[in-house]
Amino acid sequence: MKSFLHISFLLVASFAMAQGLYNSGNLVVHASGNLGLHTNLINHATFDQTEGLVGFYGTNQLQVSGTVPATLWDMEIFVSDQIELVNTLNVRNNLNFISGDVSSPKDNPLVYLNFLDQGFFTGEDDTAKIIGFAAVNNRSFFAFPVGDRSLLRPLTLTSEGTAPLSICAYFFENPSSPSSLSTTFDVEQKVRNIGTVSDREFWIVDSDVPAKVTIGWNPRSGLGLIPNATAESVIVVGWNKAANQWTVIGNTAVSGDINQGFVTSETFVPSDYAAITFGTIPLPTDTFAVENPTLGNYFLSPNGDGINDFLIIDGLEESPNNLLSIYNRYGQKVFEKVNYTNDFRGMANTGTMILNQEQGLAEGVYFYLVSLLDLQLQYTGFIFLDR
Repeated sequence: MKSFLHISFLLVASFAMAQGLYNSGNLVVHASGNLGLHTNLINHATFDQTEGLVGFYGTNQLQVSGTVPATLWDMEIFVSDQIELVNTLNVRNNLNFISGDVSSPKDNPLVYLNFLDQGFFTGEDDTAKIIGFAAVNNRSFFAFPVGDRSLLRPLTLTSEGTAPLSICAYFFENPSSPSSLSTTFDVEQKVRNIGTVSDREFWIVDSDVPAKVTIGWNPRSGLGLIPNATAESVIVVGWNKAANQWTVIGNTAVSGDINQGFVTSETFVPSDYAAITFGTIPLPTDTFAVENPTLGNYFLSPNGDGINDFLIIDGLEESPNNLLSIYNRYGQKVFEKVNYTNDFRGMANTGTMILNQEQGLAEGVYFYLVSLLDLQLQYTGFIFLDR
């Protein structure tokens, strides 16, 4: 249960003005001291705490501004509305959310609530979170407590190494026409192996260190409205800055159902992408696919238990003159078969992967292309290979 801390305060070499607490130099909170603010904080000089607590309280919206970012040791929030950041605010130790949000400009990723090397938070929920940009320093793992006015929509970043700076924000806005940004990310501008890109929400996450992200969807996300979509068809997609379109980031783990669940991406470099959101694999649209609803995506677990050991494409016998090609997430062809007869079981037969054939292909997501030459039809989709 969240606790309310009774506060007292000590001010040194600072003075309060009508518009708030104005720090012009040497503001200090000692180890046993607690500074409770029911007004704005205007910081124009060094305020770098290594001990003590600064709390924000009251029924009005408060603001943190000034020319110098303040650095707090412990921070507490118990407000009815929110705290607006006009300048970056740093937390060295613990941020305790009791009630109320911290907001920063959604169109300015240079202003954020920043968790320094050992900084952490407690008490986040739908009523207490960060709206706008959050940041973290020198971490390889962090769960950003971001969201919008209504819901907490966290993003977990798992990096391959220590990232000096990672930032994140959540937008419950259509990427094609976001109200908070001047840039747009057209959900129809995508590579062909993406079926649908979410038009409900997106995240911005920035880091130069390769990482995976985990994001969750809920009924508000609207993935259940996509025809024939399943949880297994959900992938993470990103607006690729170089390609200027949505491309596949992938899917290494999924849990839940199409109305509520979580997905973990493949490894990627976040700074290569301007935005990320949910996508689905392509859905078949012609008669052959409608009559064969499994065509589109497959789950393969070649472990010898007799269940999903082989890639079986129902109805392929209708076009015996066919060609199956399978590619890994780097676009390398790992399998090809003319007149495929349901015999792929996770082993490569072409490309450099054939050198490790005795080990089989690594688990993960693969892209396939089926050409039905007699019917002049082509189908694409994903294979989820589980070892």
